[in-house]
Amino acid sequence: MDCTVYVSESHSTILIQYLLSLLERSLQLQWSSSGCTLQRCIWSGSTGPGAFTHQPEFGSRAKHLSQLEEAEGGFDQFTRSYRSFGVQRLPDNSLFFKEWAPAAEALFLTGDFNGWDKFSHPYIKKDFGKWELTLPPRHDRSPAVDHGTKLKVVVHTKQGERLYRISPWAKYVTREEKSVIYDWVHWDPPHPYIQIHPRPKKPSSLRIYEAHVGIASPEGKIASYTNFTTNVLPRIKDLGYNCIQLMAIMEHAYYASFGYQVTSFFAASSRYGTPEELKQMIDVAHSMGIVVLLDMVHSHASKNSEDGLNFFDGSDSCFFHSPPRGEHSLWDSRLFNYSSWEVLRFLLSNLRWWMEEYRFDGFRFDGVTSMLYHHHGIGAGFSGDYSEYFGLQVDEDSVVYLMLANHILHTLYPDCITVGEDVSGMPALCRGVEEGGLGFDYRLAMAIPDKWIQILKELKDEDWDMGNIVHTLTNRRYGEKCIAYAESHDQALVGDKTLAFWLMDKEMYTNMSSMIPMTAVIDRGMQLHKMIRLLTHGLGGEGYLNFIGNEFGHPEWLDFPRKGNNQSYHYARRQFNLVETDHLRYHQLYSFDRDMNRTEDKYGWLAAPPAFISAKHEEDKVIVFDRANVLFIFNFHPTKSFQDYRVAVEAPGKYKIKLDSDDARYGGHGRLDHNTEFFTEPKAFNGRPNSVQVNMSFFSAASQT
Repeated sequence: MDCTVYVSESHSTILIQYLLSLLERSLQLQWSSSGCTLQRCIWSGSTGPGAFTHQPEFGSRAKHLSQLEEAEGGFDQFTRSYRSFGVQRLPDNSLFFKEWAPAAEALFLTGDFNGWDKFSHPYIKKDFGKWELTLPPRHDRSPAVDHGTKLKVVVHTKQGERLYRISPWAKYVTREEKSVIYDWVHWDPPHPYIQIHPRPKKPSSLRIYEAHVGIASPEGKIASYTNFTTNVLPRIKDLGYNCIQLMAIMEHAYYASFGYQVTSFFAASSRYGTPEELKQMIDVAHSMGIVVLLDMVHSHASKNSEDGLNFFDGSDSCFFHSPPRGEHSLWDSRLFNYSSWEVLRFLLSNLRWWMEEYRFDGFRFDGVTSMLYHHHGIGAGFSGDYSEYFGLQVDEDSVVYLMLANHILHTLYPDCITVGEDVSGMPALCRGVEEGGLGFDYRLAMAIPDKWIQILKELKDEDWDMGNIVHTLTNRRYGEKCIAYAESHDQALVGDKTLAFWLMDKEMYTNMSSMIPMTAVIDRGMQLHKMIRLLTHGLGGEGYLNFIGNEFGHPEWLDFPRKGNNQSYHYARRQFNLVETDHLRYHQLYSFDRDMNRTEDKYGWLAAPPAFISAKHEEDKVIVFDRANVLFIFNFHPTKSFQDYRVAVEAPGKYKIKLDSDDARYGGHGRLDHNTEFFTEPKAFNGRPNSVQVNMSFFSAASQT
């Protein structure tokens, strides 16, 4: 096998009205009694003929936002509600507290500051379910609540219950070592961290390193923000990734939820350290030219009530829909009511908080498929028929929320990056709101890792279908950018297998030493590991993603401490020490991943138009394509090498090898001569005006310029 790269030189109605006004301004739409002429403006020939049947529905989606200016003084102020809700220190050191609890009978504040008196500090009831309280400063003019001390909101319900709650706007929560419940801790440090490095510009080629702070150490414990800053950021920089996607930052009481059962939406997880240490981590990443995305979970929330949003005011419908609509049957979590004005305030301000306070550069929105449809994707198969994406099964409130979120983010922060995790293939997910789209910059190409796993599980090497592989890698909506990946955290979790494990399995524990002869299993596994990732990188999208540790074929799955494994941290870590052990072959996979990214950085194929595929030869098991003046050649044949193999090329001239998976540095066999120069001939071949003859060995990959 061989792969070669050759390089040549209600309130929701108000919101929809506002979105409509945006469309009218940008597309000069004319509305008449016969309906919306949006039909003739949106998606002219870009999504296929089936889309035209449903174009009026694009118009109806863009029909919500205009009175926001009157009601809230504009979305700039509306999305900064974290400056008025929760707790705020005023210029005179008074503390102002504000909550939304529409079903509550009374609210009180208690904590260390008043000896946990449950009744001494009542909130005053305001309109629209709001409650306010002001604490004057002490006699020495210091705030009445000290930094780092605990607080609780005491909620009295109409049913006579007394509930102890954490403010939904809490900026820091932490848990005592032997406690199950998290505590609200007042965070107002006397010397907050000041970020000094400017945000890097939005990369034209996005190379994402998906990471989890807690597992980012070889040690069997929860790693820290400081560890990530000191030990992991330099590694990411060296590998050539220009973007980090941080998982599990929003506070979650259950560590094993991987951060997807959020309990406190404004609090950075205290299990890794303090908010100031996270700010420093992002600041240092910015100093390295690396943008940082937050894995944003607005698709659902934890069912926890004592330290979560659930039943905050004693009702089952404060932030969420009442059951059954407000419950996700598979995730055992609560679902937001996106038609609620105050829920929109909370979620949109949450986005703004992470952008402003911590200076994240954008978001990967989790669970978008669940948000888009009332069925949440449960039991739904998406064939691509447009009737699946439009109609009563679509949750228009969620769609409008996502449109609104993307519009506001990109208006306030032009270089903001948003990525949608949608498995359904919703049309226009990555088109602008002004076109009737949802406004994401990228969507995750979720079918690609599934295809690689299917091939490795079900097919012998000689039965791999080149055409089917190419189809999966290129099957994306024209004009909508995709993040391609061969594997992510989903494939690393216990119960699944990483590519390295599918390829090499138990031999990774015994035969990865270069001090013993390479076995057939390790040889095949290492070569295919490199080839699969390079093919995905070059052909699969306009961005690329790798999960922490997979770049060097991490030998074990990921399993967080839980009852089922006796609370063990053995698998909740990344063994970077394996890369630093010279006689182990992991450093060879690491080096290939690094040089693959550096080659892309030089030639920019991710930022280029889609590749031209000149060959997908089933008998030879060869795939050839060119993109950004880079010629990629892959030989997936398990036994055959080829001499003077003719391949098509667009640009005439001299080509040289730039990246070769068979290079000995990468654990290959060094069968290709990198000093060879390959000259094109003006012989048309496979749809290209020129062609060149090259050599290809099996189990290797290379690149020429």
